[in-house]
Amino acid sequence: MAGSGYKDYFKVLGVDRGADADTIKRAFRKLARKYHPDVNPGNQSAEAKFKEVSEAYEVLSDSEKRRKYEQFGQYWNQAGGMGAGVPGPGMDVDFGRYGNFDEFINDLLGRFGGPGGASGFQSGGFPGGGFPRGASSARAPINLDAEASVSVSFTDAFRGTERTLSVNDERVQVRIPAGVRNGSRLRLKDKGNLQPGTGRRGDLYLNLSVQNHPIWRLEGDQLKADLPVSVDELALGAVVNVMTPDGEARVTIPEGTTPGRSLRLKGKGWPGRSGRGDLLLTLKLALPKTWSAEERQLLEQLRQRRSEDPRRSWLRSAVL
Repeated sequence: MAGSGYKDYFKVLGVDRGADADTIKRAFRKLARKYHPDVNPGNQSAEAKFKEVSEAYEVLSDSEKRRKYEQFGQYWNQAGGMGAGVPGPGMDVDFGRYGNFDEFINDLLGRFGGPGGASGFQSGGFPGGGFPRGASSARAPINLDAEASVSVSFTDAFRGTERTLSVNDERVQVRIPAGVRNGSRLRLKDKGNLQPGTGRRGDLYLNLSVQNHPIWRLEGDQLKADLPVSVDELALGAVVNVMTPDGEARVTIPEGTTPGRSLRLKGKGWPGRSGRGDLLLTLKLALPKTWSAEERQLLEQLRQRRSEDPRRSWLRSAVL
């Protein structure tokens, strides 16, 4: 360090002497945010600490300077010298030319050889990671909006629900309306990232993913499900009990229905802007894994008395 006694830069950043570049960068970001003048207006002690932390990072983030520092200790600077433009002892920084803290840090990281201006900081508090701050630099508009992904069950997506989220150390109540779909996007006004020193705040955007359901599936605007039916119900027709999202209902299977046909239940489908859609139940033949002796006997009688060959027209059409 030029013009002063030896300082333990590792101790200044609170890292071990063997810390790697990512660990050093994380420690610097944390301390720089803590002592930045925007966060501590008029606090000379905090500003001095901020410059000290910046000086430590300037040295330890540069592999050549770090090598000399570790080799020569307090005389390391005589082996190479400090870089220009870095906030160190006896140097002033014009903080007023930066719009916010992220602009300054990104510019500073850029001068130190880091990815300045390419990304902001992470603001913690949401399960699975923090909300990304909007990318900002001295050359681009400041974007304080934030995004997060929220997974909801199929039932909650159908009926609507409320969630309490932790956003930037603030608990936020979110109402998820009935009928949201996979990929829906909700906007929470003024719940995004906060710009230090100005009170400006962006919006929070929630990207919703709807979990699959074992029975129901949503295809476009249509709610669908497969309905298992027996041979006799298809052949002879039947009135059967089925389950809809609203509860139990009764539907009629016409006599002679073939597998794959769909039955439509009006107004029992997915909620939409213009009301409920329809529910489509596709009939699927469900054969038992085992047959009783009496069932097998009846099937044998059916085979012997069957009046039509099911492959007759198929055989005619298959001739090339």
